[in-house]
Amino acid sequence: MNLSRTVSVSVIALALSVPLVLMARADNATIPSTASVDQATTSKMVYGLLSDSRYAYRPRPLDATLSADIFKRYLESLDAGKMFFTAQDVAKFAPYKAGMGRAIKAGELDPAFAIFSLFKQRVGQRVDYARGLLKQDIFDFSGNDRWYYDREDAPWAASDAEVEQLWKQSVRNDWLRLKLAGKKPDDIRKTLDKRYANLDKTLQQLDGTDAFQSFLNAYTASIDPHTDYFDPRSADRFNQSMSLSLEGIGAQLQKQDDVVVIRELIAGGPAASSGKFTPGDRIVGVGQGANGQMEDVIGWRIDDVVEKIKGPKGTQVRLDVIPAAMGMDGKPNRIVLTRARIRLEEQAAKSEILKLPAAGNAPERRIGVVKLPAFYQDFEGRRKNSDDYASATRDVARLLKEFKARGVDGVVMDLRNNGGGSLNEAIELTGLFIDKGPVVQVRESGGRVSVEGDRDAGVAWDGPLAVLTNRGSASASEIFAGAIQDYGRGLVIGETTFGKGTVQNLVDLDRWPGNEGKRYGQVKLTIAQFFLPDGSSTQNKGVVPDIAFPVMVDASEFGESTYDNALPWTRIAAVAHTQYGNFAPLLPKLQARHVARIAQDKEFQWFEEDVKEFRTEQAKKYVSLNEAERRADRDRQDAKRKSRQEQRKALGLPLDPLAADAADDGLQASERNVAKDAAREKAAEDAPDPLLRESAAILADAVQLLGNDEVLSAQVLPEAKVQGHWAD
Repeated sequence: MNLSRTVSVSVIALALSVPLVLMARADNATIPSTASVDQATTSKMVYGLLSDSRYAYRPRPLDATLSADIFKRYLESLDAGKMFFTAQDVAKFAPYKAGMGRAIKAGELDPAFAIFSLFKQRVGQRVDYARGLLKQDIFDFSGNDRWYYDREDAPWAASDAEVEQLWKQSVRNDWLRLKLAGKKPDDIRKTLDKRYANLDKTLQQLDGTDAFQSFLNAYTASIDPHTDYFDPRSADRFNQSMSLSLEGIGAQLQKQDDVVVIRELIAGGPAASSGKFTPGDRIVGVGQGANGQMEDVIGWRIDDVVEKIKGPKGTQVRLDVIPAAMGMDGKPNRIVLTRARIRLEEQAAKSEILKLPAAGNAPERRIGVVKLPAFYQDFEGRRKNSDDYASATRDVARLLKEFKARGVDGVVMDLRNNGGGSLNEAIELTGLFIDKGPVVQVRESGGRVSVEGDRDAGVAWDGPLAVLTNRGSASASEIFAGAIQDYGRGLVIGETTFGKGTVQNLVDLDRWPGNEGKRYGQVKLTIAQFFLPDGSSTQNKGVVPDIAFPVMVDASEFGESTYDNALPWTRIAAVAHTQYGNFAPLLPKLQARHVARIAQDKEFQWFEEDVKEFRTEQAKKYVSLNEAERRADRDRQDAKRKSRQEQRKALGLPLDPLAADAADDGLQASERNVAKDAAREKAAEDAPDPLLRESAAILADAVQLLGNDEVLSAQVLPEAKVQGHWAD
C-alpha cells in the first residue's frame, strides 16, 4: 500500500483531476483553529459561484443534504483508505455534519480545521505503531493471511485495535515485498522505518492552507466531479501545464528523503546548458540574484523549493548543489544560473512513422502516428497574439505537413491517456481534418445551446485517418474522436473513452476584489455540457470505438460512470454537418482481418493475456501474505518475462527494454536511485506497443479494401471526391 497517497488535493486539469501529494516543510506546521481573513473571503466567493446558476451549470443549495455530502467527502479526502480515523472519531465529528454548508457560506471554517488537526494526531499515532511493529517478531509468512488493500467501500474501523490490525497487515506486506526483492532483514527494517518516518514528517507538515484547500475541494466535488478550487500556487501549476512552458532553470525535481534532487534536465534549459548538473544532484541551498541570502532548503516541501528556484526569465538564481556521487556531508558546489523561458517539449505532440511490410496482395504501407498527450494551449500567449504560443493544433498541423511531404499512406491520432485540455484546441484540431462545419454543441445552465465549429475552409490532412483511444481519453479527446466519428471522417479504434461530457472554465477570484496580488486562487467551474454534432452527449457513455481492443480497466472501476454525482447521459437535436463517410459496411471486413491478424500476433496475444490476468488480480482486491505463494507468483512472472524476450529474439520482434527489470523491487519512487529510475522511465517509452501497430494495420486494411472494391468504396465514401486519397 502506498500510504503517501492517503492525503491529496485535486489540481491541474480542465479535464480529469490529478492527485497531488504535498511534501513536507522542515518545521512542524500547526493547524489554526479558525480561518484567516483571506480564507474566509475565498470561501464566501466560492460559495457565491457554485450556488449561482449564472455561473454553475448545476448549482446545488447548501442545505443539510449537501452539508452531509461535504462532510463525507472531506473525511474521505483525508483518509481514503480508512487507515487513520476510527468510527469513534467519525462519530465525534458528527455534530459538524449539518453545519458544513453554514461554515462555507460564512467563511467560518473551524470544523474543517478541527477535523484536520485530529487527522494529523492520528497520523502520528498510527505511524508510531507501524514503526514499533518493525521491532517485533511478526514477519512469519507461512500462514494464509491476506492484505485487503482496497478499502474505499469498507466501513470505518470500529476501534483502535481494528485499525492497528490493518496497519499490521500493511506493514507485513511492505516487508514481504522487500524480502521477495532480495533485501535482508536489517535493510528491510531500515528502509521501512525511514519510509514511515518520512510519511509522518510529510503529513505532520501539512498546514492550514492544505486543510483549507482540501475542505473547499470537498465542497466543489460535492457539486460535480470536475469542479475544483486551486489556491494561488496550484493555479500557477495549472497555467504552466496548459502553456507547456515555465520560467526557471529547466530541471525536473523530485523529493528524496529531506532533500530535493534533480530527476531530469530539460534540453536547452539553463541547467542542461551549463553542463554542471547530473540527475541525482541534490539542491541544499537557494539564493536570489547575485547577492541574495542563501537559504538552507533541506527538509522543505518541494513546492516551496520550486517557488524559490523559478522566477522571471533573465534573473539570476544561485544554487548550492551536492553532486550525486558524494555523500550528504560533502561540500556543495555553488552554481549561478540565469533563468529562461523553457518549452516543455516532452509534453508536446510527437510523431513517428510505422512501416507495415507488404503482405499478400497488399503493398508496404507507411502510417504516420501523432501522439498527443493533452490539448494544451498557452492562454496568455494566445491572448497577447504571440507568434510562438504553445498550441496542440499548431504543433499537429506542422507534423501533418511533414507527413504529407514524406508521403505517408494514413495517419493515426494516438489519444490514449489524453485527459483533455482546451476546448478551443479540440475544435481547431478537428478543423485540420474537416473542411468546415460544427464540431461541438455547448448547452449552458439556462438551456441555451451554441454551436462551435471550424470556420476555415481547407484541411491539413484529407487522407485516411484513425483515432486511437482508451479509457483515459477524456473531455477534449472525446470531442475530437466523437466529431471525427460523426462526420465519418475516420475510424475510432481502441477502448470506449472516459465519458466526461462537461465544460469547465477557470474563474480568477482575485479579479473581483480588485486585488493586484495573488491571494484567493481560482475555481475550475463546470459551466456547460457538450454534445456532438449528431446531438449525442459523451457524458457517462463516452465514445464507443468502431473496432474495439481488450479493455484494461472496467467502466465500473474507472471513468465518469464511477462518480456518484456525475451528470446522466442525454441528447439534444443534431445540427447539419457533412457525412464524409459511413464505415458500417466496412467494419465487418476490418473486424475479420483484425481477428485473423492478432491470432498470429504474439505481442497482441501477450497483451490480451496480461489484460485478463490484471483484471483477475484486480477483482480480488487483496494480496496473499503467504511467502511461498507470492514467491511462486514472482518466479512465474520472471519466467514469463524472460520467455517472451527469448521469443522476441527468435521471431525478430523488437526487444522489451524493461524485460530485465524485476517485477517488483518493493521500493517507492523516493527510495530508488533517481538517475536510474528516470532512465528506466525513458526506456519504457520504447517498449513494444502492439496496440499502436495493430491500429496502423487496421487503417492500412481500410485503405486496401476501399482501393480494391469500387462498390464498397462507393458505399463507405459517398463524398470520396472530398476525401482525397482514402481509396487509392
